[in-house]
Amino acid sequence: MPPEQPNYDKAYVTRALDTSIHIGLTVLLAAACLLILLPFLPLIAWGIIIAVAAYPMFRKLQSAVGGRGGLAATIFSLVLLAILVIPVFLLAESLVGGAQTLVAHVKDGTLTIPPPPDSVAAWPIIGPPLKKLWYTASTNLTAVLQHFAPQITSAIPALLSASARLGLTVLEFVLSIAVAGALLANAQAASEAARALANRLFGEKGHDYHELIGSTIRSVTTGILGVAVIQTLFASIGFLVFGLPGAGVWAVVFLIAAVLQLGPIVLVPAVLYGFAIASTTKAVIFTIWCVIVGLMDNVLKPILLGRGVAVPIAVVFLGAIGGFAAIGIIGLFIGAIVLSVGYKLFLAWLEGVATVNLDT
Repeated sequence: MPPEQPNYDKAYVTRALDTSIHIGLTVLLAAACLLILLPFLPLIAWGIIIAVAAYPMFRKLQSAVGGRGGLAATIFSLVLLAILVIPVFLLAESLVGGAQTLVAHVKDGTLTIPPPPDSVAAWPIIGPPLKKLWYTASTNLTAVLQHFAPQITSAIPALLSASARLGLTVLEFVLSIAVAGALLANAQAASEAARALANRLFGEKGHDYHELIGSTIRSVTTGILGVAVIQTLFASIGFLVFGLPGAGVWAVVFLIAAVLQLGPIVLVPAVLYGFAIASTTKAVIFTIWCVIVGLMDNVLKPILLGRGVAVPIAVVFLGAIGGFAAIGIIGLFIGAIVLSVGYKLFLAWLEGVATVNLDT
């Protein structure tokens, strides 16, 4: 026996070395693939989320067109693109139109600011200084612009950068819709691949976890993001009808706040500004509309979810904030959903089953 020990040790070391090399090469290959795909991961993730969330509606559309998956996916993608492009066009038109009007008034020397109403001074904290600055701007706009010229100059590069990022975000959304359309056109193969991956990761419980992930994505997408989009649509109508300056910008800010469950907070300054620039009757009507928009989620969430919110609002909030900080506007949506899915999987893992109550 003793003479055979060195051979045994040598074989053991050889196998360990081979295993280490294989694992190292696999890790390097995985890291290289991840590095290559890293710029595309947000749009791929968002495309997958759109496809999973829209799959029930896609099935109905597919049945309506005679079971032709390619045609149904094309129609679905075109509808989503229209839903995306129209608000973006209105936002761009609002920004460009406002900028052109401002430049024209500056060149003509006709840019004037109405004096502030007396009620502004009664606003808490910001009322008195705001009224003073507003009054100065209404009487001597040139002096105010000269006073804030350094801040305005330093803000211009940031505005240009933000505009470029906004354009890139729109492109990401467009590409994500294309990814979603491609996945839906091959829905059967994509579903089988996802189920095989779940079985590989979770073993005999793969099917349950696969269903849990899909239901969580659909629940959060319709119950949180869907409600935010609907609220934004109605809020935008109010901004446009009321004639709120920069209605497109207000709409974008409201959408972000609505995803964070803070939509009504954005409506407060809009209402205050409405009372400052419009008649009392018009401002009161606008206020009533804003109250309706702010309370709309209390009606829409039970309808869209059926069984309530799938995850706590705190999880959605943290996911949206973290996603936004990590990868920008598109991360606002991806982060909320990914963290929600992780939360549900964690609960399922703790309980040892993949049947977590959706009312949790």
